[in-house]
Amino acid sequence: MSEERFGEFVLVRRHEYVAELVLDRPKAMNAVSTDMARSIAGACTALAADRDARVVVLTSSHERAFCVGADLKERNSFSDADLVRQRPVARGAYTGVLELPMPTIAAVHGFALGGGFELALSCDVIVADPTAVVGLPEVSVGVIPGGGGTQLLPRRVGAARAAELIFTARRLEAGEARELGLVDHLVEEGRDREEALGLAARMAANSPIGLRAAKRALRLGHGLDLRAGLEVEDAAWRSVAFSADRAEGVAAFNEKRAPRWPGE
Repeated sequence: MSEERFGEFVLVRRHEYVAELVLDRPKAMNAVSTDMARSIAGACTALAADRDARVVVLTSSHERAFCVGADLKERNSFSDADLVRQRPVARGAYTGVLELPMPTIAAVHGFALGGGFELALSCDVIVADPTAVVGLPEVSVGVIPGGGGTQLLPRRVGAARAAELIFTARRLEAGEARELGLVDHLVEEGRDREEALGLAARMAANSPIGLRAAKRALRLGHGLDLRAGLEVEDAAWRSVAFSADRAEGVAAFNEKRAPRWPGE
């Protein structure tokens, strides 16, 4: 396992074809400061270009929190001009995770609030343990979810449910979050990271070309009418149909062996 640090607060660990993006600002419960946002974006840019990274798992180094959202202590010192300047930096962190071209999994325990929950929502799958507490409380401090929450939450739970949760600023414990679909898997306490890495390893056994194309079809086709969605799917299929991965996959199936993916 290799490690690479991006700034002071973000670490990327390599587990063969799985990359673990670690939020590592434990003294602040991973509150996202300007510097941390810039580091998250930088790590995502590097991962997006890394052909050996087939799946990314977003984890936390803090025992009691995934991420508590924006660094409100830092924000308290901002002038309006400071806030305007910070906005594209903050957005870069959330869109960096959202736009990763490979499958992404969030491993959540403890608090995942505001921007912290938006980072998890930016992933394809959310694994949580029973200590997880999630929510988008931004209206309680005079703003709105600005890291994708108003768009990503309704895509998970429907417009009315998302409106209720955002308008009330309510926090949900893990069981209710799983019941309502805010998280996808509820695992034993303390095992969110291990279970997420295990799920990622199962995904990473498949074609990296296929994984990225399937994600592209899922993301681009969402919200389109069926006919348009099928065109998106066909374009993604054509992008892999003549690839070396497809040839290897068919050959491995017929030869009854594990595939050795070229990744192209």
